[in-house]
Amino acid sequence: MIRRATALPCLLAIIAALVFPLHGCGAGDDDDDSGEPDTGGDNPLSFPEGFLFGAATAGFQVDMGCPTLPPEQCTDPNSDWYQYVTSPEMIRKPLNFLSGEDPQVVGPGHWELYEQDYDLAANQCRHNAFRMSIEWSRIFPEPTFGIEGHQALRAVADPGALAHYHRMFEALRERGLTPLVTLHHYTLPLWIHDGIRCHRNFWNCSPRGWLDPWVIVPEIAKYAGFVAREFGDLVDLWATQNEPLAVLLPGFLLPTPERINPPSVLLKKKAFKTAFAAMVDAHARMYDAVKAGDLSDADGDGTPSQVGLVYAMAPVRPIDPGSPLDLQAAENVFYLWNLAFLDAVALGMFDADLVREPVFRQDLASRMDYVGLNYKVRLAVEGLPFSLLPGFSPLLTLNPLTLVMDEIYPKGIYDMTLYLHDRYGLPVIVTENNGQSVCKGDIASEVRLLVEHLTWVSRAAAEGADVRGYFYWSLMDNYEWNQGTGKPLGLYAVDPADPAKRRIPRETVEVFAAVAGANAIPPELAERYPIDAGE
Repeated sequence: MIRRATALPCLLAIIAALVFPLHGCGAGDDDDDSGEPDTGGDNPLSFPEGFLFGAATAGFQVDMGCPTLPPEQCTDPNSDWYQYVTSPEMIRKPLNFLSGEDPQVVGPGHWELYEQDYDLAANQCRHNAFRMSIEWSRIFPEPTFGIEGHQALRAVADPGALAHYHRMFEALRERGLTPLVTLHHYTLPLWIHDGIRCHRNFWNCSPRGWLDPWVIVPEIAKYAGFVAREFGDLVDLWATQNEPLAVLLPGFLLPTPERINPPSVLLKKKAFKTAFAAMVDAHARMYDAVKAGDLSDADGDGTPSQVGLVYAMAPVRPIDPGSPLDLQAAENVFYLWNLAFLDAVALGMFDADLVREPVFRQDLASRMDYVGLNYKVRLAVEGLPFSLLPGFSPLLTLNPLTLVMDEIYPKGIYDMTLYLHDRYGLPVIVTENNGQSVCKGDIASEVRLLVEHLTWVSRAAAEGADVRGYFYWSLMDNYEWNQGTGKPLGLYAVDPADPAKRRIPRETVEVFAAVAGANAIPPELAERYPIDAGE
């Protein structure tokens, strides 16, 4: 399906697609003529020894909604996201695209049910890893300005939250699940960012989150270092941030029904670039802080910490490979979406104005031990010979006029894995992948896409990419940000109206368990779901 638009509607479609593409279950056309991988007859496609299989979660999305714990023990009311999605004023505004659901009512209650969830992951799914996030606002519900040193920070941290996270990490280790911990998964403490004030009066609000880098960068680094020291004896695998552009694009350029992010304002170009630079700096300083704070080797592998960034990537192709406009548009979109941020934190090549003229900064270079790859779909674009955002970036002079936004392309996970390996020379962990977002209710297609994506990951490993893990999004249905419970994406279904928040396995559980248990694509799955060379 090709959606056509011009002028401002085109711009809105572009940014919406780049944040969370709209798509369907059919495969797109492929101009790549490479053949399907050789499964070796009855031999399964294997993964490297020690490969991590798991599911990914985020604290804000899964923690709240506890079946029996009182709200004061389960709910975190101290983040900008909770403030925003529960505000009657913000809910009433139609362009905020809020579901109106309260996560403390409809959430899956992982804060209480975590041991049950870990049992499901380890025993039914046969996972050996689990991705989760720590909520900054749970650790430090009050400001930490001027407070330095671990013990001084511990004195102002929430003791209940610290004890609870310790129990969660210990429970993971007891079940043989390696934790991969995200330090910033979109949410900010209210003392760092007041999303409602900044939505109402953008230029005169306070606190302003990513728009005050001199405040947020040292504070988030302080938090990262504290957490790394506090939990370093249980955690070695860290991610500083999750999908920075999913904060920047819907926060400062275009909120859409697919995704908003507080303060959820429209076309604030200068603010976008300020926040972009702040998030780049924050990653580097968080990396340094975790390295300094986590000196314990939880895994016994001789390395106290591995620190990376979780980043969403998408292949981009020109609709007409013979059109110079289409070729340039595809190149521009690929750079802006996939490379500008990663080049800064991996290579130190910082492009502050997004004009493809980066400047080397030593304080940013080599702040990556691995790349966390989130993969969903491929984009296809048609060029436009004038800018839709004048003065924002010369790269947008040739803009996408047409986008294919429903192009399911499992081979893209292989393409992006090899691209990351070749460009940065770093290990890759697939930190999120999911077919349900594009095949809602179509169980057969969900299973097919799971097997096809895993098969392409196996092939990337076989061809030399240092790929070390695959995490499915998500373990259970959760609170999908502004969409609430309207987008079920779990290996386990959870009815938000069920007081017990019971987990009901989908067919993907059995199939994923077969792969994880064998550390390979079993022959029967490879035969049932062969890779389509013409996809």
